[in-house]
Amino acid sequence: MFGLSEIAIILIVVILIFGAKKLPDLARSMGKSARILKSEARAMKTEPTPSANDAPTSGTGTPRVIQATPGEATSPRPTTQPDTDAPQR
Repeated sequence: MFGLSEIAIILIVVILIFGAKKLPDLARSMGKSARILKSEARAMKTEPTPSANDAPTSGTGTPRVIQATPGEATSPRPTTQPDTDAPQR
């Protein structure tokens, strides 16, 4: 796919762009991102998928409550979200 000379040129360009001091941090963050991606992909494979019989019916159950984050709170009470799954009358 890539020869030794192409990989060397790519490494030189990366060193020139990011600088030698930032390369360890860049590699560390890329490694963390790759680990997170792998763990999420593994979790998606092991997670059971809901079947059509397990799907909740609209109109049953409790209404969803939206909690505001501390910086966004305009009133001390949580507000309920309208049920968008229910048919319009």
